[in-house]
Amino acid sequence: MRINIFIIMLSAMLFGCKKKAEPTVQNYHEGKLTVFTDESFQSVTVALADGYMIHYPDTEVKVEVRKEDLGFLDLLQGRAKVAVMSRDLSPAEIDEFERVTESKYEPAKFAADALVFIVPKDSERSALTMEEISAAMESPDKQLIFDGTNASNLNFIAQKLGKKASDLQYSIISGNRNIIGELKKYPGKIGVIGLNTLSRPYSQEADSLRSQVKILPVSHNGKITTPDTQSLANMSYPFTRVLYFLVNERTFGIAHGFIRFSCTHLGQMIVDKEGLQKYNLYQREVKMY
Repeated sequence: MRINIFIIMLSAMLFGCKKKAEPTVQNYHEGKLTVFTDESFQSVTVALADGYMIHYPDTEVKVEVRKEDLGFLDLLQGRAKVAVMSRDLSPAEIDEFERVTESKYEPAKFAADALVFIVPKDSERSALTMEEISAAMESPDKQLIFDGTNASNLNFIAQKLGKKASDLQYSIISGNRNIIGELKKYPGKIGVIGLNTLSRPYSQEADSLRSQVKILPVSHNGKITTPDTQSLANMSYPFTRVLYFLVNERTFGIAHGFIRFSCTHLGQMIVDKEGLQKYNLYQREVKMY
């Protein structure tokens, strides 16, 4: 069941009655930072954290896995300074974010990821239509397998279909990797995972996971599209989603430094090496003399 944002707001208001301490000045190139991320985009978040620590050796960036809704709640309550998100916030959530953080809601977009539909390698199924996906989410057969409630994958498909997550019908296997590993046990079922689980081109783990399943292209408006860097870049794959950071830090410290790094050229190179589409596309200009 989705967390009630008004409970969050009430809790935050109670905490907000206490006098706030003056923010301390912190350097962006030293100190400790915790980042909350959904498991579906854990890999790219860890890669960016590793890159930041290599670039700034006096920093320690810890990535903790949280279901997307829980990570947002923890961010509001100050348990972390950065959370990775993929779904759009509601107007009430945006208002509460701005009240708690005392800053404007400005998502720091850094990558295009996707929700992908997988079947075992030997499955006869070769594609899906948007109509089939929508119908499956309302069927008591619960044909589609997700990694749980309050998580990014279910949140995103609910928004895409214009429905409440609590009204959808689905099966659950905890964890994207576990869905891949156990999918063969459930003939006729289709796994729904984040592309980043499979996208790393130079990872032995990702190679092993890719060897077990195939990604189904999706037919939409008469076109069949496979999730790849080109279809993510032009948003032609219908389940493309943009990953972004939210920050709860009142000064320019390590949290803002990490976000800036992730959105500039070095960070975007890491996103590219993760097999995802860079959000900030840099044009190269070659001058001939």
